[in-house]
Amino acid sequence: MDTGKILVIGASGQVGIELVLELGRRYGKDQVIASDIRETDQHEVVFEKINVMDRDSLVTVINKHQIKTVYMLAAMLSANGEKKPLFAWDLNMTSLFNVLNLAKDGIIDKIFWPSSIGVFGPSTPKLDVPQRTITEPTTVYGISKLAGERWCEYYNQHFGVDVRSVRFPGLIGYRSLPGGGTTDYAVDIFYKALEQSSYCCFLESTTRLPMMYMEDAINAAIEIMEAPIENIKIRSSYNLSAMSFSPEELACEIKKQLPDFEISYAPDERQSIAESWPQSIDDSNAQKDWNWQSKYDIKSLVLIMIKELRKRTTNNVTIY
Repeated sequence: MDTGKILVIGASGQVGIELVLELGRRYGKDQVIASDIRETDQHEVVFEKINVMDRDSLVTVINKHQIKTVYMLAAMLSANGEKKPLFAWDLNMTSLFNVLNLAKDGIIDKIFWPSSIGVFGPSTPKLDVPQRTITEPTTVYGISKLAGERWCEYYNQHFGVDVRSVRFPGLIGYRSLPGGGTTDYAVDIFYKALEQSSYCCFLESTTRLPMMYMEDAINAAIEIMEAPIENIKIRSSYNLSAMSFSPEELACEIKKQLPDFEISYAPDERQSIAESWPQSIDDSNAQKDWNWQSKYDIKSLVLIMIKELRKRTTNNVTIY
């Protein structure tokens, strides 16, 4: 499929690093431009330092590389957003508007923008949350994502902007450190298990949340962008699901591979955020419209995370 050149904004984050690698593998490294406000040595493609809140610098890079497709990942996540709510709102919304308006003005053709389970709240059903349900988020991150969903739909309906989105659950990968989200324990726990054989979790043991291995998340982002335009029926954001587990369930699975591992619990302010989110998601619309299907469950997730992080220690790479 001819996507034109692709720009990944927020390429130095947890999702961005892996997305750039996979886009380069699929379309060729010369077709992908990575950008972020901070640089990293993990990219094997051209990198441009961009403040996505500065529209002029964004346009300069897009024109320079003749970009047609943008993956707009820049955002402040849930836990960090509660520390700086006004800045989080400004960053999350201004970045989205800048990209939406570029598409509206015909400068770019297609946008991927991730939403989140953060759009849900305490009044949302806890189990098998349907695509259309009560959305009353209690965090600035969730509020900004819900507002973003509505604006994506508005720009599609009123201006024909081809913007596509999925609601990511908690994401778990081994190539980068956690980025300030409420579900970050499910990444951090693997580092601590291998280094210290113990982990103190900031959520209660039975706090069950939707989760996803990073490869599934990357595949979902690319697959929805590759789908024929007529297949994309939802222009706010599609529910997305893979697995659900609690810290206790994840720890039990880790102990099968690392028998000496121990977990303790010291819930903090992130517990109330986690309690406002659902435990499981119904993603049947994504399955029906563009053939979405997750590949990884908790058992395969644990095996891969331990295997890959062990490789990094074996190769004398500091994993944390």
